[in-house]
Amino acid sequence: MLVLVLAGGTAVAQTVPDAPGTGRCSGSFVNPITDVCWGCMFPLSLGALKIWPSDRSDTNNPDLPICACGTPVPRIGVAMGFWEPVRLVDVTTRPFCFPNIGGVKMDPGLDVGRGFVSGGSQVGGQGQNTAKYHVHYYVYPLLYWLEILTDFLCFEQSTFDIAYITEIDPLWQDDELTTLLNPEAAIFANPIAQAACAADCLTATARLPNDALFWCAGCQGSMYPMNGNIGSNVAVTQSARLAAERMIYKMHRTGLAWGTMGSKGLCSKYLMPILKKSQYRIQQVNPTPMVNGRESCSPIGASTLPPNAAQTFPVKGEDIGFLVWRKRNCCVL
Repeated sequence: MLVLVLAGGTAVAQTVPDAPGTGRCSGSFVNPITDVCWGCMFPLSLGALKIWPSDRSDTNNPDLPICACGTPVPRIGVAMGFWEPVRLVDVTTRPFCFPNIGGVKMDPGLDVGRGFVSGGSQVGGQGQNTAKYHVHYYVYPLLYWLEILTDFLCFEQSTFDIAYITEIDPLWQDDELTTLLNPEAAIFANPIAQAACAADCLTATARLPNDALFWCAGCQGSMYPMNGNIGSNVAVTQSARLAAERMIYKMHRTGLAWGTMGSKGLCSKYLMPILKKSQYRIQQVNPTPMVNGRESCSPIGASTLPPNAAQTFPVKGEDIGFLVWRKRNCCVL
């Protein structure tokens, strides 16, 4: 289904005007030189030793600098740790709008519900801010693609590709269907469990998110349901980031993303159906790239207040793109 949609959409890929009053699909291609925060690669570690320090917090690395992989005769290598830009994520209210590939809007002829951002609807006599987004997930192995180190086997060796679009995913549109992926959501749908997310907000902003609170997205809210229906929209930046974080979790739950950090990831990737949030950093690249400062690539759940103001702007600046950085521990043989 995905192949057919993209094949049909590519034939008519263009900037198509939306319905009156909703604006146009906007965005730009990510410039790998000026739009990427290259300082987000660090710290670089050898075992537990930081050989290239950084003011950004790091996950725990293997204690020993020496590692061994392979059977039946293991090969000896060096345990390296670094952060790698590997994925792009679009977040938009306009179906088939792709901000990270130049604001292209495809028209495959499918009747897909439009997303929205509400500034204050009335539900039961009370004001409520909600949002609904479509999200696209790209394979984007930037370091390998740029051929910075062609013989470094720790880089993900693949090509640029659109791996997932939510417009054709019925689970993304419906909270009840989404419970097929996250049936445990019912356990955490209570005030006590949600109050714990305040602690996750503090730790994620100060250092790293609390992986034990896997149902929390820190300052952004709850990881459940794993879709683009945001029940508490504080601002576009906050709610769009939450949609991107839920997409990352969804990729892990469906086996389309894997664990790469820690001693367990030295020799190969491993299944991680319960997301360890500390494995990722998220950098905004559209509409305004954030390339400077500690908060330019903050962890999942970190506050969106410390970064520079004016990250988004009305109408044209509400199609948002993120670059996803992933922690990688690898045995360099």
